Amino acid sequence: MNFPGKFQDHILADKLHVLNVSFLVNDLKRLKGGCAANIAYACALHGLNNTLVAAVGSDFEEYGAWLASHGVGLEGVSTFGEFLTASCFITTDGDNNQITGFYPGAMARAGEVTLAQLGTKPTLATISPNDPSAMKALPQECREQGIPFLYDPGQQVIALSGDDLLQGLTGAEVVVANDYEAAVICEKTGLSEEALLEHCKALVVTLGERGSRIMLASGERYQVPPAPVAEALDPTGAGDAFRGGLVKGLVHGYGWESAARVGALTASYCVESRGTSTYHFSPDAFAERFERVFGELPAAV
Repeated sequence: MNFPGKFQDHILADKLHVLNVSFLVNDLKRLKGGCAANIAYACALHGLNNTLVAAVGSDFEEYGAWLASHGVGLEGVSTFGEFLTASCFITTDGDNNQITGFYPGAMARAGEVTLAQLGTKPTLATISPNDPSAMKALPQECREQGIPFLYDPGQQVIALSGDDLLQGLTGAEVVVANDYEAAVICEKTGLSEEALLEHCKALVVTLGERGSRIMLASGERYQVPPAPVAEALDPTGAGDAFRGGLVKGLVHGYGWESAARVGALTASYCVESRGTSTYHFSPDAFAERFERVFGELPAAV
């Protein structure tokens, strides 16, 4: 929702204890989203056979059909009909300040959803921001079942304790976080980035317009530039798009630098669109653009 004025003009500092305001918005858009779904969409664009594992509510049918039509499997989705699907409500004013309300809904039952219900062992599991119960249970399930996993706590770094974060990332093939999230992980666990690598194989830190950096437990370090953007319309979901591209590169054995470059280029498509899953590309178009920006796309191993 867009509010054409400024929040500050309608909020009185001496009346915050009795705050009761209403904003007349001039625009309302309903957009698809959710970190796991955004990543799955990016993976599907890259031709990866992937399945969403999530707790959803009684209103998911339309979104689920859309995801399925775009190549996202739904075998891992559990519906809890007494809830609606998790939703985020954002109002943005003329100064780009935001007031956000988040309804977790069915996500509160995510701890009951397991990878075992897929009936097959994934090549790689991506553990994205979710209910804390699921953020704790899924890494443990991956370790017990020998499933390689990418740990992506995202905004849940605030809700998770240091012990929870350390337990979650232990044994991960890679931990992915933006620079703020990485700093919070280090602060809460009491470990430096170098020390985190004693518990996981790799750490990828995204830096927005400055690209990303990669640290491997084996000692290698990489700095990967961003992909150029024709016109930046909306950065929302760019991190999820990056993760989808990174997964593509890792699953296909591209190597860390090339995998992060695939992530960077995927993110650039997202930034050039409004919404988190409104961008599109064909494999050929992606390969051509990749070659113009980074050189020839590696062959799958």
